[in-house]
Amino acid sequence: MYRKLNYGALREYEGKGRLVLKGGLVVDPENHLEAVKDVVIADDSITMVTDKAEILAEDRVIDCAGLEVWPGLIDMHLHVSDLYEISTGTVFGAAEDGVTTALTPGAGNTFMTPALLGAETDRGVPLNIGAYIGAANVLGTKLNQEELIRLFRGELPDSIKEEKLSRNWIVNRTAAYAVGIKEHMGHFLLPDDKLDGLFEVTEQAGLLFMSHTQDIEHTEKVVSIAKGRRIHLGHANAVGCGTHGEPVQSMKRIRGLLKQETVSGEFVTTMLRKGRGSREGLQMVEAARQIALQAVADGEVRILVSDGQNHSVMKGFGDTRDNIACILELTENHVLDRRHAVAMMTANPAKLLRERTKCREWEKYGNLSRGSYANIVVVDTDDKMATYVITNGKLTAFEHRYLRMSGKAGYWVSRFGTCREMGIGGLALYTK
Repeated sequence: MYRKLNYGALREYEGKGRLVLKGGLVVDPENHLEAVKDVVIADDSITMVTDKAEILAEDRVIDCAGLEVWPGLIDMHLHVSDLYEISTGTVFGAAEDGVTTALTPGAGNTFMTPALLGAETDRGVPLNIGAYIGAANVLGTKLNQEELIRLFRGELPDSIKEEKLSRNWIVNRTAAYAVGIKEHMGHFLLPDDKLDGLFEVTEQAGLLFMSHTQDIEHTEKVVSIAKGRRIHLGHANAVGCGTHGEPVQSMKRIRGLLKQETVSGEFVTTMLRKGRGSREGLQMVEAARQIALQAVADGEVRILVSDGQNHSVMKGFGDTRDNIACILELTENHVLDRRHAVAMMTANPAKLLRERTKCREWEKYGNLSRGSYANIVVVDTDDKMATYVITNGKLTAFEHRYLRMSGKAGYWVSRFGTCREMGIGGLALYTK
């Protein structure tokens, strides 16, 4: 005979109380923590990390014994719904792989991107999303350099936007909500004077300047045009794949560029793995891979990215499935200790974003401090996968399966901080 369930009581319990992650090995690089702890979450924020949390009647408890509890992965270079994906659900696959914040760098991203993807976050996505605007698209309006700076600072009058940017008021209202500008030599080649102007825009407006790094000659030229202004080299280890020049020498030249104070870079996790990870993208020659690993060990590169998501048709150069595995293998192969390895997709990208955008809100990402957003991945080090993924306090994935019940978990992120609601997703639903 089946026991009769009180469904009303179950509904009353679900979603109430705090969420407690109990007994996991907490690895929090920002706070120099690597110890068995309990993590307590209320609403969308972390309230405490403690030796033993007192469990209240309405708390929901997740047993994390034998698992590791990390800040949620920040993937600074992840194509989420910007490569004309039709049915592959890239945003959901990324969440299943432990990504809680993704910055999408499509070179074709226009000033409409914050409006279009912002509407998606309003409707409900399982991770935080931000975007770079494609460099050619930034240059494609009537706005001059000074007006672009004022636009991205949030200071440009609506009258000028309507005259020189767009006749779409939604685009004009949201266009500034980007994290950076992406220059992509695989999509377009810009004149030197245009690149120089874009560097001035990113420098003055508090944006990242990301350059597509694959051809070492092109990358060295772009760095020289920067003239000491800050530049971030996207998927910098792609030069070690040999598509545009000799791979070993190219990797050595990349290391030389990355030693400059104003140059930062990122390596793709798939390319760093000994087994080459997902084989759909480019693959480094072994000698170049060893040079890249040494650059990681020496601290010349402090950020890892995936570039591609596992369900994508156009994957980019990597795969989100390789992120956690790569981090663990860096430790196993004595390239980095655990805290420094985890930091490469948590504390380090958050720090770079904070420095480049001058936005202190990024202090609430990439760590497990009290008051930070509860973006967390619980990792099984045996299968090298995410067991639980939590975005802003909501469970978004369990055992590599997206949880539809998570609803609206993700926020929009930009140089201005966090937008819990962009105010766009419901425009088609209601009349004023």
